[in-house]
Amino acid sequence: MVQRVGVVGFPIGHSISPAIHQAAFDALGIPARYERWEVAPADLPAWVAALRAPQTLGANVTVPHKEAVVPLLDALSPTARAIGAVNTIVHRDGQLYGDNTDAAGFLRALDEVGGVPRGAPAVLLGAGGAARAVAYALLQAGIGALAIFNRHAERARALAVALQAHAQVPVEGFPLDAPQRAERLARCALLVNTTSVGLHGDERLLPPAEVPAHALVVDIIYNPPQTPLLADAERRGARTLNGLPMLVYQAALAFECWTGHQPPLERMFAAARAALA
Repeated sequence: MVQRVGVVGFPIGHSISPAIHQAAFDALGIPARYERWEVAPADLPAWVAALRAPQTLGANVTVPHKEAVVPLLDALSPTARAIGAVNTIVHRDGQLYGDNTDAAGFLRALDEVGGVPRGAPAVLLGAGGAARAVAYALLQAGIGALAIFNRHAERARALAVALQAHAQVPVEGFPLDAPQRAERLARCALLVNTTSVGLHGDERLLPPAEVPAHALVVDIIYNPPQTPLLADAERRGARTLNGLPMLVYQAALAFECWTGHQPPLERMFAAARAALA
């Protein structure tokens, strides 16, 4: 029997997760088909219920469902519970378990460029499901302070309050246009964009002059490989990292959750690069 698994989002046509995961299943000879599932928010409960079908391994979850899916599941991993967002669902004997591999995937990606700047301040753009995972990862790894900026001020502040309850360092939430933005950017060692701004066209969240030249600038967008933020950072002499390593590492961890097998990382990276070529 061919098992089914896939990625759910809205929209989802841009995702290269099918190429990455199918390469892994094929390399290990596992009879599974990885699909794209475009599901509108109103249809999410019915879609989750359908995951209980015997032939379904589970799913990856992306925008805008990472937080909304949480109350629809039977149980959460400690990591997913702490983050408040799920990017991986595992189906076991009719029960659906939510996990989050974004946090560990993000940290492993940072290891490729020197790791988390421990004890130093960081700035995070965005306050959605991906932002929750990145913020959790940074705080667990020893960042010195975290400032969150978001277009919707209340979401930034709410996330900061939730994180501060478990953090030993200052966590602040601000509207994107807050007067504190320039100062926080000027002294940060790490800037991470977790929003979708940069996927299309030349839209920016920050004026180029505010992009910190001395920091590591990370954009979790992987297509295009260089977003306007990363282009601005490169022009200013900053170190940069796009979202492809995080995408593959979190995918590898999800693959292990579903199958119990060590993922073929080289095959997964090769499939991701080929899909973007």
